[in-house]
Parts: sequence; C-alpha cells; structure tokens
Amino acid sequence: MSELVIQNATQGNLRGVTLAIPKEKLVVFTGLSGSGKSTLLIDVLFQECQRQYLEAMGMQGIRKPQVDRVRGASPAVLITQSDQNKNPRSTVGTVSDLYTDLRMVYEKLSVRTCPGCGRPISSADCEEQTEREGDEFRVFMICHLCGHRMRKLTRSEFSFNTRQGACPTCQGLGSTLSVRLESVLREELSLEQGAVAFWEAKFGEYQTGVYYRALRHFGIPEPRDIAVSQFDKLQRAILMEGVTCDAVRETFPDAAPPKTAAAGRFEGVVPMLWKRLRDHGGDLARLGAYFHSVVCSDCGGEQLCELSRSVTVEQTRLPELSVRSLEELRQWVDALAEKLDGKRSDMVGDYLLDLRTKLDRFLQVGLGYLTLDRQTTTLSGGELQRMRLAAVLDSDLSGVIYILDEPTVGLHPKDTAGLVAVLKRLRDKGNTVLVIEHDPDVMRQADWIVDIGPGSGLRGGRVVTTGTPEEICRSPESATGCYLGATHPGKTVFRQPSGTAVRVSGAHKFNLKGFDVAIPAGCLSAVTGPSGSGKSTLVFELIAKGDHRGPDGAVSGCGQFDALVEIGQAPLARMKRSNVATYCGAYAPIRTLFAGTPQAVSRGLGARHFSFNTTGGRCETCQGLGVVTSNLLFFQDVEVVCPACGGRQFSDEVLDVKYRGHSIHDVMKLSVEAAAELFADRRPIAEILNLLMEVGLGYLELGQTLPTLSGGEGQRLKLARELIGSRGRKRNLYLLDEPTTGLHPVDVEHFLRLLDKLVDAGSTVVVVEHNEQLIRHCDCVVDLGPGGGERGGELMFTGTPAQMQEAVGDTARVFFGNH
Repeated sequence: MSELVIQNATQGNLRGVTLAIPKEKLVVFTGLSGSGKSTLLIDVLFQECQRQYLEAMGMQGIRKPQVDRVRGASPAVLITQSDQNKNPRSTVGTVSDLYTDLRMVYEKLSVRTCPGCGRPISSADCEEQTEREGDEFRVFMICHLCGHRMRKLTRSEFSFNTRQGACPTCQGLGSTLSVRLESVLREELSLEQGAVAFWEAKFGEYQTGVYYRALRHFGIPEPRDIAVSQFDKLQRAILMEGVTCDAVRETFPDAAPPKTAAAGRFEGVVPMLWKRLRDHGGDLARLGAYFHSVVCSDCGGEQLCELSRSVTVEQTRLPELSVRSLEELRQWVDALAEKLDGKRSDMVGDYLLDLRTKLDRFLQVGLGYLTLDRQTTTLSGGELQRMRLAAVLDSDLSGVIYILDEPTVGLHPKDTAGLVAVLKRLRDKGNTVLVIEHDPDVMRQADWIVDIGPGSGLRGGRVVTTGTPEEICRSPESATGCYLGATHPGKTVFRQPSGTAVRVSGAHKFNLKGFDVAIPAGCLSAVTGPSGSGKSTLVFELIAKGDHRGPDGAVSGCGQFDALVEIGQAPLARMKRSNVATYCGAYAPIRTLFAGTPQAVSRGLGARHFSFNTTGGRCETCQGLGVVTSNLLFFQDVEVVCPACGGRQFSDEVLDVKYRGHSIHDVMKLSVEAAAELFADRRPIAEILNLLMEVGLGYLELGQTLPTLSGGEGQRLKLARELIGSRGRKRNLYLLDEPTTGLHPVDVEHFLRLLDKLVDAGSTVVVVEHNEQLIRHCDCVVDLGPGGGERGGELMFTGTPAQMQEAVGDTARVFFGNH
C-alpha cells in the first residue's frame, strides 16, 4: 500500500510528529480542539505539497514548513471554511457560474414583445446582425414577423453586474441603503459620553478632538460635555456632514476649510460611516445596524433593468428563477429540456447540460435549499466549504490530495451520509481524502483514523494512535476511541421553566409557515432542523429583535431579561492586528503589567511601547506584525518572517524587558492555558483567561489573529467577551448559532457545563444546533422542517429530548436511532 509519509514535523505545537498516511483512502484526523490537527494537515502537509509542486515547475518563494521531509507528496487541494467572498454582488449564482449559464439560455431563447408589431417574438427565431461603433460591438436582431430592427438582449444585458443589465436606480444591488441615524447617534449623550455609536474608545476621543479643532477653525463655540440634542444648527451640520458641508460654505463663503486633521479637517459622521462601509467591501455583516436597507423602488429587488427583467423563457422571467431553490431550478431545467425542439436544443444544449451537472453537485452535498440570489456574504463556513466541494465532484483528476476542514459544519445529521458518499467518490477515483472532523458518524465511515493529542496546546501535538475505526475504539489512551466506544444515554431529568416563556406567534419571516412556538425561560433549548429549514430565521431574525409585533410575526417575553445577547457566526474582524488578547481585553492589563516592571520604568517605557499597534516600541519593518507579505504573482501571496525582527514584533529594547522570564512577545506566543498559569495571581488578567478556558479556548495563543479563527472559535470568543462584560447581570437571554463548531466530543462535554452554569445562574440559552450531543443535553427541542427552503419552515416538534426520542419522525431517528 502506497503511503504519504511525514517525518519529524515540529511546526506550532507538533512534537516531532512522524506519520505514515495510507494513500487513496478516506482518512479522518481528529483529536481535542487545539491538539494540532490543522497545523499538521494545513500548515505542514498542504504547504509542503504546494511548495514541492511549485519547485517542480521551477518556481521559488514558498517557505518550507518545519518538517524534515514529506515523502509521497502529490498536488493538493485545500477546501476550508474561510474562503469567503466579501463582495455583496457575489451570489450563489455568480460564484458557481449557474447564473452565467442561465444568462446564455436567456440570450438564445428569450421571448419579448416586438416594438414594431407588438407581437411576442423569440430571439431564437430572429436574424442577428452585429455592428462596430468605435470600440464597441453592438448586436441587433430583426423581427421575423415584421422586419423591425432592435437591440438584442445578450448575456451582458442579463447581468446585474454590468452597466447594460443593472437597474440604474440601485446599480444592480436590488436595494438601496440609507444611514439609520437613530442607531448612529445617541442624542441624549455628549460626544465625551459616546454619542456616536461607532466611535469606539480611543478612536472616539481622537475624532472628538478633530471635531473641536474644526469648530475652532471657524470660530464656533465648542459644545463640550453637552448633549448632541442641544447642539445648534451649525454645530450639528459639521458633526454629521463635515467641514465641507453646504451649511459651512453658506455661512463662511470666504473661509477655506482646514487642510489636515491636526488643523481640524473633520470628515463628518455620515461620510465617515459610508467610507467605513466601502472599506469593508460593502459587507453589512458588521455595520448593518447603522444602515436601512430598502428594496429598490424601481426594480422591486430584481436587480435587472426593466427590459432585461421582463423577457421570458417558458413563461418564466430570469429574476423569478433567481429566487427559486436550486432543487426547484433543477426541475425547471428538466422541464425546459423536454420541451425544446431540435434547433433550440442545439442552441442551449451545452448550457443546460452544465446546469444539470452543477445543480446535481449542489444537491449531493446538501445545498439544494440555497437560491441563486443568496449573497455569499450570508453563507456559513460549512456552506461555503460544501460549495467548493461541489465544484470538484466531477473532476476526473486522480492522485490528488484533498484536504477538508470539518465539511459537516452546519450540516444536519440526516445529510451526513450523503456527504460521506461524496468523499468516498473522490477517494474511489484514486485520490487521497484527508478530513479534519469531529463528527462520530464520519469517523465511523472512515478507512483510517489519525488521533492527535492527547490534549490541547502544549499538551497536544503528538500522534496518540492510528488505525481503523474499530482499532481506535479499542485504544484506551485515545479520548476519541473512548468516546466512540462508549454509549451515551441522554439525560432524564429536565429543568422546569422559570418565568414567562418567549413566545413567537404567526412566524411568517422568509420561509416560515406562520406557526406559533413557546421557548421556556430558565432552560437550555435547541432549535434543530435541516439546513435551510428556518432555524436562523426564527432565532436571529425574529427572537433576536426582542418584543415586537409586525407582518412577519410577533415576539413576547424578551422584556423580562436583563440583556438579550446575540452571538452569531459573523466574522469577528478582518484585521490582522486584532488578536485573542486584544479582543477579550487581556492585552491592556498585560501591557500595563510590563510597563510597571523595574526594567521598563528605568528605561522610560510606558504601556504604549508594549503595543504592536503603535509606533515607539514595535518593529517598524513589519509594523509589529512579525511577518511581511511576499507576492507570488499568479499564486496566493504568502507571509514570511520579518527579516528585521525575526518575527518577534518589537524592538530589542522592549524585548529585553521580562516578566517572570517572559518578554511581551513570549507572552503573546503562550496558549491561554499557559498564560493563565503565568498570571494566576493577577486577578484582572486571570479572570479573563479562565473564562476563555471555560468556553473551550484554552489552546488558542494570546497573539493568534482573529481572521485565523474558525466560525465556532470566533463565536465562543464572542461569548467569553460577553460574559466578561456582563458580570453582575444574571438573567440574560443568550442566542447562540452552532457554538460547538470545531469542538471534539470531549470538548463539547466541557462546553455543556458552561451552558449549564449560565442557565443555573438564571439565564435562558437558545442554541441553533445540529450536534446531537448538545441536543440530547437540552431541556427543550424545537424542530423545524421537514426539509429546507420552500419545503421547510414548519414546526415539526417541540418538547424534551426524551419526548422527541419517543416521537415518530425522521428527526428522532436521526438523533437517537443509532445510540
């Protein structure tokens, strides 16, 4: 049997790992969170396969990972959860090219009304003419009934991303944005008190100073410590629109505006907010609270210009197809193919075949509920990964190493078997399929399992055992084997509700079918159901809005809580300068601690010198990041260690300062768990780090940047920060979106204890989940279905897991039938 051999890998926390992996097999890599699985497969194996492949083509530039040798390497394909397109114009249809195929079908077959004779005509029956007008080619067609000449609608006119096809009012976005002033400005507060909602901390102090300098420039009184509601007309105009606004030009026609921020060049709250949205690529995930999104009044959200959205193929307009599920679109394609005659079939046969092939791939990986117009920015990491997996399903390549990072994320257990079948198809074509996975059902279907551990962080980084699933179950030193080989009966004692239930009445949002449901207060509840069944809509589109009544339904019972804490899957941050320590608030007291050491005091070093985000103590070559970017032209850029500081981020003077033998860089390289030991007697720091361990993040490095975290890790970090900030508030409503993502079953047990702690302290926790381990542990289960998209949105069951186990239904069999 041919093998892929890794010799002495020491990257990250790996402890000299040497491992032989069977080729042309489905191999699952598992182990506790932070044990080193991703480091071994992605940072070592994938990187080295890529490096060897490029060097074989005579290209240099990829750094060799910390491994002596990798034998048996092949070209590798990495499919992760983090390949998210942030462009709001990117949709399921555009990134998959399904929409491109449909545009071609509509170019060839579209039916419209002839402007000459007023009768319906098909482009398939009309003669085509082209003309060149300067640098532009124009396509015309001649009506076969009256001879009238008109512009032909081509593929460009059916794209909402082109000038020719987009609705001119919304530029093809389908909606228009306006600033939500009531969310941006808290008028009862002064600027010093935080009146501008998105001016965080030091940034707010800086902008307030610039604003006051702007007022001084024009001789306007400074409204210090005065509520914004009491600002006069000119003070308010400059605050909102900046120093170049019409009010300033009218009042001071001869005065030039300040040229620099130091002189008072104040941008204005509203222009500043629009600029921040542009800097985020139009992604509303982090700024949506500050904007109203209104359906375009001209196109009604259909994105195309009037003529392009009016033509039909088989009595169906293109925008109508965009809102159908992929499963429904497959049916439409089949119906169209059956009705076409020989000529028309020849014109679009290739496009229909491509549509069928791609749609079948999506259905195989459990994504049939998606629609073409679904923005990729709204997809979960698991959905994005399965989209990429669908793209390689029908590849005839063999000898490829496919590496997948938790492909079951966001997948209902009933769809897991279909995904495993897809992975086995890739294997059966002569490829090696390596999967990082915690799902017991996937492990049981693997040809081979590699268990990494035995613990996390410094206690991980070793191969505990390898073998078939049966052999792993017999290994007493394997945490994975012990879990797989044991029985896991659900709990039999459930909490009784305390307080008023959270009630949703007439839930009609999106695909919800108007049901009523009550979620008990003082309990741990799970909302379950297939992907696309309406779980997130119920929890994050209705309940998360608090008590309200509207056309989408009514919610009551939220007012009894001290706070409503929503923790979804939206990325934490895209900046490399944000890391675990800065996000959770531990970095500031750590810098203060270093600044108070005798070495720092004697050298005049303050807390700012120990920050990699400001000048003074950081390495200016890499600006404190420790790495610089190397451009590889046609390949993905790679980061290499900074040649000036050797990756240590700071100047030698700062690095010479030690706290208990650790420099500031050393501390940032510590795991949360190791740092908690180092700062055990420093209460403000220790409390933060202990909470991070409670949510299952003890293995993360303090300096690990936020963009490198998985969706589940990011969500648990958000939960930790909420717990840090909510001390003293006991009765909260927590809404969590698949928080067990990335957790090994043993880690899930620890996380469940934290959820129990929250509920037992008086809070109510509602979790959108597919993880059967968590579902079995809940006091109440709300199951939606029966399918996804239009086939979902119904309330299938509500009650305890024990009642669910007794119920007759597919969901009960999926969660409880095999255990």
